[in-house]
Amino acid sequence: MKFFRKKNINKSINPGSADVAGNDCEKKKPLRKPLIKTFDLYIIRKFLGSYVFSIMLLLAIVVMFDINEKLDAILTAPLSETVFDYFMNYLPYFANQFSPLFTFIAVIFFTSKLADNSEIIAILSSGISFKRLLVPYLVSASIIAGFSFVLAAYVIPPANVKRIAYTNKWVNNKKVEYGTNIQLQVTPGVIAYMSRYDNISKTGYKFSLEKFDKKVMKSRLTAQSIKYDTLYKWTVCDYVIRDFKGLRETITRGAKKDTIIEIEPKDFLIAKNDHEMLTTPQLATYISRQKERGVANIKNFEIELEKRYAMTGAAFILTVIGMSLSSRKVKGGMGINIGIGLLLSFSYILFSTVTSSFAVSGYTSPFVAMWIPNVIYTIIAVYLYRKASI
Repeated sequence: MKFFRKKNINKSINPGSADVAGNDCEKKKPLRKPLIKTFDLYIIRKFLGSYVFSIMLLLAIVVMFDINEKLDAILTAPLSETVFDYFMNYLPYFANQFSPLFTFIAVIFFTSKLADNSEIIAILSSGISFKRLLVPYLVSASIIAGFSFVLAAYVIPPANVKRIAYTNKWVNNKKVEYGTNIQLQVTPGVIAYMSRYDNISKTGYKFSLEKFDKKVMKSRLTAQSIKYDTLYKWTVCDYVIRDFKGLRETITRGAKKDTIIEIEPKDFLIAKNDHEMLTTPQLATYISRQKERGVANIKNFEIELEKRYAMTGAAFILTVIGMSLSSRKVKGGMGINIGIGLLLSFSYILFSTVTSSFAVSGYTSPFVAMWIPNVIYTIIAVYLYRKASI
């Protein structure tokens, strides 16, 4: 009993014991600050919620106008094709095309509301800097930009195949079915030419295929007609093959012959919307191949490729502009902020359209045309951000 009491007394009066030291160490450990704070989640939820709401609201309006514009075709086409082949593919396409606009509207709308309710003033008064306040906005913009890029690069192009097929069948056929004076490089040193090609019958007329070794012609095939089968397989009719070996020439004639020529009708029959049906890897491969073959009319494909990357950057730029404009209370309320925001966002879209027309005309490269609006509006974003953070 005495031993028990002594043990307790010693333990209680010894401040340097291991247990007490351990407790002191635990008390001295600093608490880790959470990476994501409550106001971050609040802003992200408001941002993404406003973004989805603005898309749904505007898409409802777009559907009404689109039905009115294509009423004759919609009444003629089967309802299943109209709903599943057209609208189910058109709405994601439209929403993604104007994703920067929807992002901007969402930022202006909910940030103006936060400022009007003095919520942003309360956040800044708690010691949070304006720079730190921008973080949840950029996180939300990253989510939207990543989602939009995946849709534009991999999801929407296959869906556009059905949408464009519907419009070609029931609305306005923009598919190219004929071509004249077609000339392109099949492989290095191999040049193909057709006087005319009919895609309905898959037949070309007055065809020639010339093979060169440097600048010396080695052989020349001519045919009255050539018919496409599948996957580079062609059939030449009434053909003549001339082989050259120095001063010696060998001529071979025939009525019909199957051959492999590494070209397809889609390589030279290019419709207005063909670039919208290719995923980003397919688009890059197609552009590379067409440049090697000397095909000139691929500007729309190059613009589409650059546009998919430029639109990703636009989400961040317009987010910073929208947040900088609407983070302060103004006497006119939300209406002024929304009006300025819509003016800037529509001017961005208009500017992008104008610069892309310059690229089509050949006045500038597609890369410069698509990134000039981003560079100019980045300067505007930096200016507005610095002005708002003062």
